[in-house]
Amino acid sequence: MKDNITVSISSIHGTKHFSFGKRTRHTFKLISYIIFLGVLLTAGIIYYLVTDAEFSKKKLLELETKSSTLTKEIDSLTALKTSLEQDLADREERMLVVSDRLDDLEKLLGMDDQNSAELLTRLDTATINSSVRVAMLTHIPSGAPVINARISSGYGKRKHPVLGIIKFHRGQDFAVNTGTPIYAPADGTIEVIRPAKKGSGNFLRIMHAYGFTSSYSHLSKFAVEKGDFVKKGDLIAYSGNSGLTSGPHLHYEVRFVGRSLDPKPFMDWNVDNFDTIFKRVRGIAWESLVGKIELRVSQQLQPSSQKAALLTGTLK
Repeated sequence: MKDNITVSISSIHGTKHFSFGKRTRHTFKLISYIIFLGVLLTAGIIYYLVTDAEFSKKKLLELETKSSTLTKEIDSLTALKTSLEQDLADREERMLVVSDRLDDLEKLLGMDDQNSAELLTRLDTATINSSVRVAMLTHIPSGAPVINARISSGYGKRKHPVLGIIKFHRGQDFAVNTGTPIYAPADGTIEVIRPAKKGSGNFLRIMHAYGFTSSYSHLSKFAVEKGDFVKKGDLIAYSGNSGLTSGPHLHYEVRFVGRSLDPKPFMDWNVDNFDTIFKRVRGIAWESLVGKIELRVSQQLQPSSQKAALLTGTLK
């Protein structure tokens, strides 16, 4: 009996006695230890979770601070990029103005007409074969960049529709609705794509062969990216009303080594009236250009044996 513990419970119904032996006591102790350890383990887990939550909260605050800092830096860089693009656009506009003034000075001094008669007599367009014609019409702007569009303003002096002052209009305006497809007038590389809300608006320029470029202003959307190679007839953009305009239209320019040219002769230029470009567009060494293209085409058309013989003779 010494190893037993007796517990007596009295009530109105009498007294009850409960006897616990040594094994039962050990079982109670074991259960108590397990409960105690469970409580300690639970407390430890709760403490760990609370600490981890606090650590995570601090990390989240740090990340939010870094995110806010990065957002400010991105906004600053975006503003700098916009400023640099606008500065570049302004510089390009000033360069074009200088080029145009030089062009006006050349015309005033009569430099455009130097040797023009001699050139036309020496340039026998009848000898220009079809391959040369195709090569020139493919690599130099020809035809209109939009289909069946009315010309609303031509090349030359005019009263600006928005500013109301007399200015020299360096291109050709087409009265087209916003979203009209625009096509490349010749093979080339997309040299400039410049989104803008003033001046020329959304602007695109193609660098063609032999020093010629074509440009497109007031666009609504670009269909190409800078550096893309395009072929004659490829879709490049859509017309719009961006920039300084009085309504939706396309402003189209053709330039040679930066000097603006009247786009009309190039729009009318095709195989049937091939020689007219030499008379209508002065200030370009057409004879030299045709000669170089003739040489290139003739070399391309030569049989491989003739090319090898020519190369051997050159090496000797």
